[in-house]
Amino acid sequence: MELEGFPEKLMRYLDHIEYRRIESSEDMAAIEQLRYKAYKAANVLPVTAPSMIDDADFDDHAYVFGVYYFEELVSTIRLHHVTPLQRLSQSAGVFPEVMEAYLDAGLTLIDPARFAVDPDVAAELPVLPYLTLRPSIVAAAYFKANLVLQHVRPAHAAFYKRVFYAETVVERRMTEIYGLELTLMATNTHTTGDKLLRRYPFFDSGVHERRLMFGRAVRREMPAPLTILPSARLVATGKISGAVAGLDY
Repeated sequence: MELEGFPEKLMRYLDHIEYRRIESSEDMAAIEQLRYKAYKAANVLPVTAPSMIDDADFDDHAYVFGVYYFEELVSTIRLHHVTPLQRLSQSAGVFPEVMEAYLDAGLTLIDPARFAVDPDVAAELPVLPYLTLRPSIVAAAYFKANLVLQHVRPAHAAFYKRVFYAETVVERRMTEIYGLELTLMATNTHTTGDKLLRRYPFFDSGVHERRLMFGRAVRREMPAPLTILPSARLVATGKISGAVAGLDY
């Protein structure tokens, strides 16, 4: 009997995942509770933030997602699509000179932040980081972004280097908001996108899923909450008409 490989194991978990774009106050309250629970368990509560929800959650270029496993909220992430004309992002507050250099050079970026996993299910679902970070790759494909950023604790840098082919941009820096060190990393989607999706087809997505996640017209027309089913398995088996493999570069 052939043993199941890790990429297929990820795909199997993805079959039971729903992504919900968070826009209602009720859902945002659940996200705030999950952030607090996760950050407290990891001893990384922001030392200067009065709330787990901030103005950046409601920015026009911000996308807050809840990740639901068998219809239970298990994790969350916020993504910013950062451009030379729209510079607000979490990383800019910690690494302003690097962010300004990227944007002054005309690059566009995906900046994930507010990553939080329910500590009660983390041990049961060790693949949750992959499930939760997947929208950052979907966003890179939709927006055709140059880089996906990762501002992470130094101890987690090896994970992002191994999985996302991320390169270290800033080794480490003490942050006032968390009172701990962070390092800045970046995945170059132009040079690693195809390689990443070949290794982990789980990160792939169909055009329809991308539009549901990030399309502004969809966001205005569809009532919240908008639940999005992952399309990676359908893309992998060629069941989505017109689906584009890779990051469309």
